[in-house]
Amino acid sequence: MFSIGDFARLGLVSVRMLRHYDAIGLLRPAHVDPVTGYRSYQAAQLARLNRIVAIKDLGFTLEQVRAILDDKVSTEELHGMVRLRRAQLEAQISADLARLRGVEARLRTIETEGHLNTDEVVIKRVPPLRVAELSARAASYDAPDIGPVIKPLYRELSARLAAAGVIVTGPGCAYYVPEADGSVMVHAGLEVSASQGTDFEVVDLPPIEVAATIIHNGSMDDVGPTFQTLAHWIEENGYRSLGLAREVSLHCPDNFDEWVTELQVEVFPA
Repeated sequence: MFSIGDFARLGLVSVRMLRHYDAIGLLRPAHVDPVTGYRSYQAAQLARLNRIVAIKDLGFTLEQVRAILDDKVSTEELHGMVRLRRAQLEAQISADLARLRGVEARLRTIETEGHLNTDEVVIKRVPPLRVAELSARAASYDAPDIGPVIKPLYRELSARLAAAGVIVTGPGCAYYVPEADGSVMVHAGLEVSASQGTDFEVVDLPPIEVAATIIHNGSMDDVGPTFQTLAHWIEENGYRSLGLAREVSLHCPDNFDEWVTELQVEVFPA
């Protein structure tokens, strides 16, 4: 038998925690001295303590821990719960990092206010374009929502085109369609000459007769200032925009900071 202090040290928990577990009936001492009230524990109780701490640290409440232990969860099931929780935490970390990158990108956009070079905007006609594409829904047009959707789309599209023996004949072209609920349908396309596909769509994008265009150099996570330069030019030159921009990938090396992307917005005189 071990005193509560010794058992706490062996189980790598606090005495206060053991007292709380006793109070709620989650881990009772093996013996309580009727005179002094001192609690004593057996080494075999470390197994239950280990399960309590492991399940609690997965994010479950103590009531949920009790229910799980009452069901006599196996070691294999515990490993499965850990794998699931790891996946959840990794997804949460990725989402938090994406939000942080979004905030940093927004701060860089703020820093460029008053220093926009609208001379970089070019008005031109954009010819029709045939693309093979995949699409998926993003929560919003915000970069932290778009990035995790569009990047896997392009990876999957490239793999499907390669498997089908379809040759990519030109740059990638992404475009977006807003939905009534505020979400955005993301279309990731690659220029092809094929007329149809089995596990991807082939779409003929119409020409843009009057497009305001600008080149963005660098990661699309930092596209904010370029978009806002384009917006200022459109307004200052008496135009109005029609829909969201097409993003044509002119150069896409592994290093995102070396990307070159043309933004194309259909406009008409206001």
